[in-house]
Amino acid sequence: MFDISIMYRYIDSFVDGFAITASISIASILGSFCVGLLIMFACISHSKALSRIGYTYINTFRNIPFIVQVFFIFYGLPELKIFIDPYTTGVVALSIAVGAYCADVLRASVQQVDKDVIEAAQSFGLSRSTIYRKIVLPIALRNSIKPLGSIFVNLILTTSILSTVTLNELTGAAKIIAAETFRPFEVYFFLLLFYCVLTYILSVLITLIHKRLNRFSEAGA
Repeated sequence: MFDISIMYRYIDSFVDGFAITASISIASILGSFCVGLLIMFACISHSKALSRIGYTYINTFRNIPFIVQVFFIFYGLPELKIFIDPYTTGVVALSIAVGAYCADVLRASVQQVDKDVIEAAQSFGLSRSTIYRKIVLPIALRNSIKPLGSIFVNLILTTSILSTVTLNELTGAAKIIAAETFRPFEVYFFLLLFYCVLTYILSVLITLIHKRLNRFSEAGA
């Protein structure tokens, strides 16, 4: 029978795992967004070399299983005398991998900005950097917030893979508790709830940000 009382003894372990997962998620969301911006700028650059590097990055990291990237950083790099702790491994691997998806979304959003808007800005004598910083990027971010939100929700779910490199985030903590209690149903039921809470919070935040960024366009519709 379902016995929730067992979980009361381990609630602190779940909360600690939740905190680690939340912390890694926040750091990785920021990191992947910054990586995505850099790669996006490379893709839309007038330099063929930079553009080629940007597209190669996107195509490469979108086609490598995330768990392979994590294992390479955590187990492979020590062969080169490069040692990275599990937490940093998670943040670095997620930022690099998810950054490729962010870059693709941002690139598409930038390229969808009406060319007439750019030409109008150029007619006022604005520099290319100013046009992109003050006109193109704000429009692109407004249009890309929803798909970026979906990517970041998947990022949170992907943190569960980090339990394979000894990190006691939510899934890692759940494995330990399940082994100690022999109550996998209750343990993984709680795990489901914690992930639902995390992703729900992010989904609400994304919705609020989307409404905030689009408040003027929606008001005029």
